[in-house]
Amino acid sequence: MPTRATKRGDERTSLAGAHDVLICGASFAGLAVARELAGSGADVLIVDRYEIGERQTSACGIPTAWLERLGLLEAERQRFDTLVIHTPHGDSRYRLPWTFSTFDYRTLCALLWDGCDARFETAKVEGLVGGAANGADAIAVETDRGVVTAPLVVDALGWRRVLAGPAGYQPPEAPLSRGLEVHPEGGAADLEIWIDRRYVPAGYGWSFPAGEETRIGVGSFDPRFHVRETTELLAEDLDRDRVRYQGNWIPHKLRAATGRGVFFAGDSAGHCLPLTAEGIRTALYFGIALGRELRGVVEGRQSREEAARHYAEFSDSHEWKFRWMLRTQKIVPRVPPRLLGPLIRLFGVRRFVDWSFGHYLNIAPPEFADGGDYLAFSQSVPTPASTSSAGSRS
Repeated sequence: MPTRATKRGDERTSLAGAHDVLICGASFAGLAVARELAGSGADVLIVDRYEIGERQTSACGIPTAWLERLGLLEAERQRFDTLVIHTPHGDSRYRLPWTFSTFDYRTLCALLWDGCDARFETAKVEGLVGGAANGADAIAVETDRGVVTAPLVVDALGWRRVLAGPAGYQPPEAPLSRGLEVHPEGGAADLEIWIDRRYVPAGYGWSFPAGEETRIGVGSFDPRFHVRETTELLAEDLDRDRVRYQGNWIPHKLRAATGRGVFFAGDSAGHCLPLTAEGIRTALYFGIALGRELRGVVEGRQSREEAARHYAEFSDSHEWKFRWMLRTQKIVPRVPPRLLGPLIRLFGVRRFVDWSFGHYLNIAPPEFADGGDYLAFSQSVPTPASTSSAGSRS
């Protein structure tokens, strides 16, 4: 388990004060926002209860092109051009149209941080303080080191959506998946997925090699299903040690990207893809988009309200993509096990793999990281109405 690296003694000074931008959460989304604000001249404060890169919360895999576009290849640990899918009635190997990389979490976070010019402090965010402070536009946030105010506040703290207020978004009632993995030493050659009810009734198991270790885990779409026993079973079946556990709740439904004057990004906005539970590139994608909007505010090109409207529209424009993936997530567990193997083999036809994985990548395409007007980029992507006649779905 990670050790919380809060300041102690004389180092634990008050953080009370005003800033231009307050970013709560120092993982993928929060750091992406801060990186986009670098050089803007804004006084940006990032707070998180853990040090940057201290607490890994996922299997840390991403399309390689995202690492390339953001200059993060130093964090890469292993690269894959195939995906092996196991079912109770047969296995299939897909040749991917693009490569997928596992990476070191701490290194990647450090590289993102190197591109920022913000200030960082360890503090636990408790919630919003009622009423305005330091002017009508300021938002006050309570931390365990005092109240911090800023006209622009970002919640990138994860699925709890701390700054949204007491919304009652708690497992197992909330639309959350749950995942757990172990990190045994020793590598492997293949990126592997298990769709097997022996491990989980609705969900999948995985083995993600990352250089000198392999990340083996189980994710359940049903938050009521406890995955520890079956995670250990999968590791045992692979003859690997059950060590260095880490797990997390994973949102599988898009949520409002703004509210109460706060901007939400990453898991706090549900920016995690249903079915695959891939949330890293989407956290970077939406974090970059939000950072560009906030930069427009601090540079005087638009108001906070305009930024909120643009960002909300951008996030909402992806709703149909998330909705179709959620529908697929609900369908897969209903497929009789005896049909899974033949279906997986059928879908492994090269033309179908290229088409489906190409559309999947384009939900959050790596080219987006290059810059430009993200609203114009979003509007260039076909809508459901314009693609339905061709049968296309992302």
